[in-house]
Amino acid sequence: MKADLIATRQTIRTGSTNPQAVAEACLAVAQSPACKHVFMQLTPVALQQTANQPQAAQTPLAGLAVSIKDLFDVQGQITQAGSVVLKNQPPAAADCAAVARLRAAGAGLVGRTNMVEFAFSGVGTNPHHGTPAAWDGLYDQPVGTPGQPYVPGGSSSGAAVSVATGAAFIGLGSDTGGSIRVPAALNGIVGFKNTARLVPTTGTLPLSTTLDTVCAMTRTVRDAILAHEVLSARHVPKAQRPLSGYRLAVVSSLMQDNMDATVSRAFERSLNTLRSAGARIDEIHLSELNELAPMMSTGGFSPAEGFAWHREWLERDSDHYDPRVLQRLMRGSGMKAHEYMDLVQARQQWIRRVEKALVGYDAVLSPTTPITAPTISAVAPGTERDAEFFQVNGLLLRNTSAVNTLDGCGISLPCHATGELPVGLMAWHAAMHDDTILQLALLLEPLLQQH
Repeated sequence: MKADLIATRQTIRTGSTNPQAVAEACLAVAQSPACKHVFMQLTPVALQQTANQPQAAQTPLAGLAVSIKDLFDVQGQITQAGSVVLKNQPPAAADCAAVARLRAAGAGLVGRTNMVEFAFSGVGTNPHHGTPAAWDGLYDQPVGTPGQPYVPGGSSSGAAVSVATGAAFIGLGSDTGGSIRVPAALNGIVGFKNTARLVPTTGTLPLSTTLDTVCAMTRTVRDAILAHEVLSARHVPKAQRPLSGYRLAVVSSLMQDNMDATVSRAFERSLNTLRSAGARIDEIHLSELNELAPMMSTGGFSPAEGFAWHREWLERDSDHYDPRVLQRLMRGSGMKAHEYMDLVQARQQWIRRVEKALVGYDAVLSPTTPITAPTISAVAPGTERDAEFFQVNGLLLRNTSAVNTLDGCGISLPCHATGELPVGLMAWHAAMHDDTILQLALLLEPLLQQH
């Protein structure tokens, strides 16, 4: 694994290196074949200007490279959200709230990252701007075999690859149903989805105003904590408990269904490793998870709220949408007002019941995704592959989206061994358990990387 932000910041402050040299190294990676299709726009001048500021080394982010998902307003840049529909819109007049906080903390913006069009898929493909190939950030190598690139996960696809390859230390992204944790899992890095209300979404192009969360991917948990502190403008206290002091749960229903062999092996190995280190892990049957599919049978929040935002664009420019995104958005056109109101109420009741079921547990452990990444060719654009695409998309988002419906928080940690495709272990809980999840993740991370 490449050095994380905190380690690099320390070498800058001790004089072993300088922000300018680190910026040049990040730009070299960003312009390399490993980052093909990763960036919509590179901003080397902005990164170098930040690195050259005399006070850069003393800021929390030390002038180091941060990538920005093409969903966020950056002053003077066009926010396209991975589409071609918005390419002629005027540039943003101001930074969105998240970018403003990153800049204030000393971030150097390396560029805008590619993404699933309008953030509406967990696979990571983009027919307009190309699909980045997954990169294993834990072992610093391409995922899969030469000539057979694997999907990066979505929707924050370019953000994940920018961090995994070393082009950026933090990848700013969004998570509506798993768009941070899924690509983190498929690229062998860390992805933390905070409780949605903790980071403002102002200046962010929406998919679902109910579920959208602004958060980030990093190489390590300590960097994830730093990124969260900057984005949420709050402090995460130090952990006070050993691993044995946490009470953990593993859900036997839904989240372990249909695991492929690699994920099953990595997940079981991880649980055994944690138990050997003193973790108390109970298996629970959280039957409420089986209610999710019936609850969303009328379409769910993202299609309805996404269609509401896009309806005028769809009336005049639907031919320029990714057909797979268009299909999902149009599903929202049929939701009736009473169905939407029923869904809001059903979700609130469901959240209360899940929170009650999890009382006494500090976190739940599950595979981030039940499957590893497929090859890009297996789900490439084309109606003949649509069935495979939507099956993969549903599986990739199944576990993570439950946490979004819960209005919860969760972190994906790499738990695969050398020679395996990247696999993520997700630790999660209900809303406002963010500090506990991050504190626990600091303890889990070194144990999971023993392999």
